Amino acid sequence: MEKDQYYMEMAIAEAKKALEFGEVPIGAVIVLDDNVIAAAHNLRESEQRSIAHAEILAIDAACEKIGSWRLEDATLYVTLEPCPMCAGAIVLSRVKRVVYGAKDPKGGCAGTLMNLLQEPRFNHYVEMTEGVLEQTCSELLSDFFRQLRENKKKK
Repeated sequence: MEKDQYYMEMAIAEAKKALEFGEVPIGAVIVLDDNVIAAAHNLRESEQRSIAHAEILAIDAACEKIGSWRLEDATLYVTLEPCPMCAGAIVLSRVKRVVYGAKDPKGGCAGTLMNLLQEPRFNHYVEMTEGVLEQTCSELLSDFFRQLRENKKKK
């Protein structure tokens, strides 16, 4: 668990980078053999690309780094429960394990709305740990959306 917290802190640092760009603060880190092979944060608004989620960007960078689309022994740390798109990419890239911080009641597909990571009909099962540094991850998101609402009221 201590190792999970260490890497989640790195994902949180990535999420804070997203804040600098006015992005939803979600960060992801991919670890293989105790080495970080990729780190990313949301860039959907900056790039105006619906697929520029932290997990997708991290998976893409990790695959490029190791020269393979298979991330079979990798662990992905992400501050928010993966959405359907990201959960699909995680399964398809064969990530071994996902560790996430906050649950996503509106789009979470790692146990909240459904669990695509452990869907028995898929040909890959992803190990999962939820709630690592959950309060910190949740507060980052809550603070961001509260600030957005306040800014809209001022206009």
